[in-house]
Amino acid sequence: MRTLLLILYCVSLLTACQGERVEPAKVVEAQPKTQLNVGTLYGAQIYVTTGQGLAGFDYEMAARFAEHQGLELKMQPYPTIGDLYQAMRNGEIDLIAAGLADTQSRREQFRLGPPLYYVNQVLVYKQGAKYPTDVSQLDDNITVVSDSSFIETLAELQKLYPELVWDQQGDKDSEELLAMIARDEISYTIADSTTFEINRRYMPELRAGPVLREGQAVVWLLPPNGSDQLMSDLLSFWHQEKRAGTLAHLNEKYFAHVKRFDYVDTRAFLRAIDSRLPKYRDNFVEYAGDLDWRKLAATAYQESHWNPNARSPTGVRGMMMLTLPTAKQMGIDNRLDPEQSIRGGAKYLSDILNRLPESIPDNQRMWFALASYNIGYGHVEDARKLAQSMGLNPSAWRDLKKVLPLLQKRKYYKQTRYGYARGGEAVHYVDNIRRYYDTLVWIDNQNQELQDEMVETQQTAEKQSQSEVSASQPD
Repeated sequence: MRTLLLILYCVSLLTACQGERVEPAKVVEAQPKTQLNVGTLYGAQIYVTTGQGLAGFDYEMAARFAEHQGLELKMQPYPTIGDLYQAMRNGEIDLIAAGLADTQSRREQFRLGPPLYYVNQVLVYKQGAKYPTDVSQLDDNITVVSDSSFIETLAELQKLYPELVWDQQGDKDSEELLAMIARDEISYTIADSTTFEINRRYMPELRAGPVLREGQAVVWLLPPNGSDQLMSDLLSFWHQEKRAGTLAHLNEKYFAHVKRFDYVDTRAFLRAIDSRLPKYRDNFVEYAGDLDWRKLAATAYQESHWNPNARSPTGVRGMMMLTLPTAKQMGIDNRLDPEQSIRGGAKYLSDILNRLPESIPDNQRMWFALASYNIGYGHVEDARKLAQSMGLNPSAWRDLKKVLPLLQKRKYYKQTRYGYARGGEAVHYVDNIRRYYDTLVWIDNQNQELQDEMVETQQTAEKQSQSEVSASQPD
């Protein structure tokens, strides 16, 4: 009996020592990533909303990178570079794609992707001021964007010129500082060469001073930790797109056509937008069809400067400078009638676009069509065949631009079906139209922003008025 009681007592002690039964922890599986979160800044060459949708070098590359990873792109613009940095530290974004340059400071804070393109840093001032041969000759402070790569450049220059001082603007971007130069609100700023070249089309008073830093790579920024796989994917993507010619294409698309600049022509175009375009804008919109009316208007300006009575010694006439046979083919009776001329030019351009080979990408077909409008479809086909024989891509505008000028050299045009053509002129012709088009898009965006601000102000005033009326009513 004592033995039995002792056994029962020991069993009860062992049972009491056991804790409650613990259920095995449930393993929560990580949800697969479906979205690539990219931080950016607004800028014509970075990320911008146009009438044709989103655009920009960084936007197009980010869209391709997201597709490469099988993810949906969410590209979020931030007000300042500092805000972008903070968003990265907070884990709100996967990477920064905002036209930022490779600097030592950024290397210490982030991981840097491969180079997308290269820029020079130039000192910018307004026409009329004395050209500053170096920063020691400046008669006023330089104003730059906070957290920009220009800060490091100025810090290095200060070692040579201890008297050098500058102001930092945290609530403005480079384009706003350039506009302040044009308005005489500040004397000097620093801008990337690409930003300067794009913006002087809208502000032709801007002038470039000395280059302060050459060949600076523009890169994407990645988090310093936990981004090994992202960096590996980015490097693989970069090599793929470089081999495919995407980087070269985007460089040509956003930067090549803005390098040539004519101050007088730019000023004249901006005046014509105010004085002449309003008379014919409705006609461009009506007859553009599937074309962007601003491309049609830009073509007309290149042809005639929006002069409906324009004539040339070669026999072309009118707003769209049509030949007599082309006008008859398009059903035009009077080439000097602006509406008929615009209708005929639009139809002719559309016909050329429809004739182009399907191998030419949609985003480049207009440039091929415009070259054909200028020198003839047959000559453009000759150039495409030459390009192919030279190992170039006959369906890429960046390659055709190299070949078209060869149609002026006997060595090359004797091989072609249609012979000699002023191919170099066609390249300038297309580049001019692209610049005019970009300016029209920019002005449209500015006008839309102004209208939105006016509507917002009006709505705020109406709400305030209604509140005051309600407050004045007796209970």
